[in-house]
Amino acid sequence: MAEEHKCQQPSTHVLCANNCGFFGSPTTLNLCSKCYKDHCLKDRHISTAKIALTRQAESSSSSRAAVADVAGVPNLVSPVQSLPNPTTTDLTVPSVVVTDAKLEQRNRCGCCRKRVGLTGFMCKCGMVFCGTHRYPEKHECSFDFKTVGKEAIARENPVVKGVKLEKI
Repeated sequence: MAEEHKCQQPSTHVLCANNCGFFGSPTTLNLCSKCYKDHCLKDRHISTAKIALTRQAESSSSSRAAVADVAGVPNLVSPVQSLPNPTTTDLTVPSVVVTDAKLEQRNRCGCCRKRVGLTGFMCKCGMVFCGTHRYPEKHECSFDFKTVGKEAIARENPVVKGVKLEKI
């Protein structure tokens, strides 16, 4: 049956190149499926880091050129010299650093510090509250609802004055 479909079974099994204990194949660089997926993911992260570095370098060199042009001094720094070496293996993807205070503020009630998780209520004052403190009068809200309401009514209902008639 293998002759009908012209399939060839591998003559020998090759262990994964990362020595994880599973079998690899030549199509996946002699890596097992998990190691190959990790390898591809690592390559993707490196390529996005290179792109981010080049964009950052381009933006910094363009801002230097703009400052130099304003000052009347020609830009003597070439963009090639200002770029770091992209072939180093120390490339990492820049990540957003979240402070613990902000993370804690989002997960806990602003009044009683009770954990709210996904059931927290976001108030217009910018805080998250539990079910008990979700109403503005319960948590002494600093948001001025009256002024916002008055502005919304004034914006939605402009003053309409009719044309005055001339007296005869």
